[in-house]
Amino acid sequence: MNFWHNIQTPNFSLAPMEDVTDTSFREVVLKSAASGKLNLLFSEFTSVEGMCHPVGHDKVKHRLQINESEKKLLKEKNVKLIAQIWGKDPEKYYKTAQYIANETDFDGIDINMGCPVKNVVKNGCCSALIAQPDLAKEIILATKEATNLPLSVKTRIGFKEVVTESWVSHLLQTPIDALTIHGRIQKQMSEGLADWNEIAKAVQLRNKLAPHIKLIGNGDVESYQEGLEKCETYGVDGVMIGRGIFKNPWFFHPEKKEIGMEEKLDMMLEHTRLFDKTWGNSKNFAILRRFFKIYTNEFRGASSLRNDLMNTRNAEEVYEAVRKFTVNSYK
Repeated sequence: MNFWHNIQTPNFSLAPMEDVTDTSFREVVLKSAASGKLNLLFSEFTSVEGMCHPVGHDKVKHRLQINESEKKLLKEKNVKLIAQIWGKDPEKYYKTAQYIANETDFDGIDINMGCPVKNVVKNGCCSALIAQPDLAKEIILATKEATNLPLSVKTRIGFKEVVTESWVSHLLQTPIDALTIHGRIQKQMSEGLADWNEIAKAVQLRNKLAPHIKLIGNGDVESYQEGLEKCETYGVDGVMIGRGIFKNPWFFHPEKKEIGMEEKLDMMLEHTRLFDKTWGNSKNFAILRRFFKIYTNEFRGASSLRNDLMNTRNAEEVYEAVRKFTVNSYK
C-alpha cells in the first residue's frame, strides 16, 4: 500500500537534517510525540554517489541505520519512515533505491532537490537541480523504476530567483506521490522569511495538474498550532518541521505547555544513552553537543550546566555533569 494515498490531512513531519535526524534522535522525537501528532520521519541526507562507491558505501550507509527500538516505536505510533537521498547521477539513484527497498525497512524514498549548501550546489546536486529540470526528471524516473516504494521530492521555490510556476508544474508531471515545498530560493539559504504565498501558488498548480499528489509546506513553522493554521490558510496537506524542533523538542506534543527541568534533563540523558549505544566511538561525540542547548534552557542554572556539557567528551561525562548539577540544585 502507498501510505501517501491515505495519510491523514493535515499531517506533520520532521524534516531530514544533516547530523540531526539519525536513528537516535528520531527515537527521542517519537517518544515525546503525542499519538497522531507526528506522521512522517526522514533520515539524514544520504549520498547516492557514496552509496555506490566501493569504498564510500560503508562510510555512508550508517545514515540509513534504523535501530530495532525505533522500528518498534514507528509501528506502535503508526509513523512512516522515509529515506532521503541526493546526488546527480540517475543510475546511482536507481541502485541506491534498490538497496533501500531490498536491504532496509524504510517505508518510502524522498529525493533532495532543496538543500542550498554551496559545496553541494556547486556540484550540481540538490537545489541546483531546479536549474536542471531535464536531469531532475531523469532522476525521478530512474528512482521510480527501481522500486515500488512511495516516492516524494523536497525542493524550493527557485534557485537564483523564484520560479514556482514553471518548476512545480514540471515536477507535478512526474510520477511522484508527494512534493514538499520550502518557501525560499537557494540563494536565500535560511535567511529572510519563507514565502508561504508561493507555497499556496504551488497548491493551486497541484489542484489543477495533479490533485492526487500530496503537497507539504515547509519553512518557519514554530508551533503545532501554527502548522494547523498554515494548512488552513494556504491549502497544504501538511507541514514539515525543521529548525522548530530545536526550539521545542516536544513540538509534536502540543498539549504539553510547561516542561520542567527534570523532564528536559531526562530527555537529554535518554538521547545521550541512545546516541552512545548506537554509535559508540564510530561517530564524533561533538555531534551530540549541538543538542544540549535544546534541553538546557528556562530553568535555574541552565546556562552553567550547558557550559559544562559543552566540554564533555563522552556519555559518562554527560551523566556525571547532570548528576553533580542535580545534587547541587536540591541543596
